[in-house]
Order: sequence, then structure tokens, then C-alpha cells
Amino acid sequence: MKQVIHDRWFLRIGWFHLPLTFMGWLISIFAITISIIMYVVVSYKSTSTMDSVISVFPYVICIFAVRHWIASNTCN
Repeated sequence: MKQVIHDRWFLRIGWFHLPLTFMGWLISIFAITISIIMYVVVSYKSTSTMDSVISVFPYVICIFAVRHWIASNTCN
């Protein structure tokens, strides 16, 4: 059974989704925080900045893909 969320958490402007409600801001800040933590953890063991960026890239893409999926389902 599919549950429909009637609140607009995000506002779609072009390719971007801007948070409108507390839940939208919470999801956005959580995605940014987890990305920064992943960068710090990965860069602790790497030898260069580019090595850190390349190593953390798949994690950041997955995190923001989930954020985008949530935003696109709650922007209507």
C-alpha cells in the first residue's frame, strides 16, 4: 500500500529542490552533514586532496540521490 504525503517539503525550481518545511531542512542538513563526515573520515587515511575527493564521490552521489528522491516525491 502506497502512502501519499500531502505536505510540500520541497519547492522545485528548475533542477533544484529548495526545502520549505522543517522536515525538508532537516533532510538537507542531514545530507550535507553526512557528506562532510564521510569526507573527513576518508581524507584522514588518504595522501592527497584529489584522492579524498575521488574516494568520497560515490558516497556523496548516493546520499544526494536519496535526498533528490525524497525531494521529488514531496514537492507536489
